[in-house]
Amino acid sequence: MAPAKSEVKVKSLQKALTILDCFTDKQPLSITEISERLGLYKSNVYDILSTFTAMGYLSKSEESGKYYLGMNAVRLGRAAGERYSFQNIAAARLEQLAESTGEIAYLTVPLGYQVYYLNTAFPKNNISAHTVAMLYNSSEPMHLTSSGKAMLSRMSQSFVDEYLSMPLARATEYSITDPGLIREELARIRMRGYAIDDQENAIGLRCVGVPIVDKSGDVLGAISVSGPIMHFTKDKIESFAKLLLEQACEITNNL
Repeated sequence: MAPAKSEVKVKSLQKALTILDCFTDKQPLSITEISERLGLYKSNVYDILSTFTAMGYLSKSEESGKYYLGMNAVRLGRAAGERYSFQNIAAARLEQLAESTGEIAYLTVPLGYQVYYLNTAFPKNNISAHTVAMLYNSSEPMHLTSSGKAMLSRMSQSFVDEYLSMPLARATEYSITDPGLIREELARIRMRGYAIDDQENAIGLRCVGVPIVDKSGDVLGAISVSGPIMHFTKDKIESFAKLLLEQACEITNNL
């Protein structure tokens, strides 16, 4: 519940947090979009956004000039999220995935145009997996990962259009950077329910990922498994995808 007006002691802080709240509905956002939405002067919005950016609560895209939530906002959310069911429910499922597949399992969430690695689970019988794991609290461009593509496949058309309008990073010779090809890939993902990263982010590694959605269909994040390409044959990929889809469904059902 919003506080009563008499409870607001620092009006400038209220204005700054109102601007920050805009990013819970949509991101990235431009100065103009926020100014028009809140009826504030652009210069005032710019000063507040610049301060949040300097403090790490927002980040600014060099390509579009728009802003999205930064790592400090994510860390703050993680602290609040200790009692939030999504991460807690998914953590146990992640451990099950790592053991049943024998591969590294990841829980990721969208962070602006990036995939943010929220949690990682390792199979107990595969110590060498630790050497190729994505770092906890790291991030990658969405189109380069199975988790990112899985989430993109369930996001709004406007977000996808905006994402694909920017220059797309290339990590390997297998990275897909053509917007038309990515749109075709997203259509295939929507049909089969899972995404594949075939050495698109790192040579020698394949990943399979599926989106996690809430009961209204909004994207919360994704779960994936990753490992050496020789472990990810066609049959294995289909088997891993089935396990991932089952676990994602369980997470949604238990929210």
